[in-house]
Amino acid sequence: MIRRKEMPLWQELPLLLVVAFCLAVLIRTFLVQAFYIPSGSMENTLAIKDRVLVNKVVYDMRDPLRGEIVVFRGTDNWAPEQPLDPVSNTFGAKLGRTIGDLVGVSRPGERDFIKRVIGLPGDKVACCDDQGRITVNGEPIDEPYIFENSPLEAPPNPRQCTSRRFAEVTIPAGEMFVMGDHRMVSQDARCQGPVPIDNIIGRAFVVVWPTKHFTSLSVPDNWKAYGEAHPVAAAPAGVYPAREPDPGTVAVMLPFLLSVGVSARSGLWLRLRRRRLRS
Repeated sequence: MIRRKEMPLWQELPLLLVVAFCLAVLIRTFLVQAFYIPSGSMENTLAIKDRVLVNKVVYDMRDPLRGEIVVFRGTDNWAPEQPLDPVSNTFGAKLGRTIGDLVGVSRPGERDFIKRVIGLPGDKVACCDDQGRITVNGEPIDEPYIFENSPLEAPPNPRQCTSRRFAEVTIPAGEMFVMGDHRMVSQDARCQGPVPIDNIIGRAFVVVWPTKHFTSLSVPDNWKAYGEAHPVAAAPAGVYPAREPDPGTVAVMLPFLLSVGVSARSGLWLRLRRRRLRS
């Protein structure tokens, strides 16, 4: 029986690093991505500098739900809430930003936003009722998560979200109405318009950093009850899913990389174990 020649340790370690990097890129591209919170528009649900994990495949299997927190690309109407910090144009800085983006640890782009879904296709959203609450299809919604609501006294401004009040909006097919929890500072669909559901990057489902802020981002009970009582009409063909990743890429590449990683890791562990025994 011919024994396979073992790979030298100096070759095995770089292979493991390459496999780990490829796995991170695949996970970031198709499954889960970390996002940095750059502004206070979702306080106190999400604080500035929090990091959340975003499920990028959930909406390939179902539609968004009212009350969920989603990350999406804004349209041309959406102005950046937080300008990006000036960065160096050196090769090293560019390479670092590229790698950080690939593995999901870089700062978000100017057009990436995180908000709560308030209305879905066909819904009529307006503000306010006699208690200052938003209404969805004429029904007032209690929102205990709101931090510093916009003033009722300020006149509506279609260019700025300085007022709590806005005229009734019927959400077009294939779009969603989103708002921040910190209404005083959030620039959202009140003044920048609905967003295509196709623009969704994923659903934020947990705060992972800092550890003292660790919590799940579940749908509030009142939104669950409202959704059960007011199901969304069937979406036109082609509206969903929001994204269409190629499942064949994941099905072929992921098992391959896993098998390579396991094989390399096992070989490395055996070599280290033999060395300890010999010593």
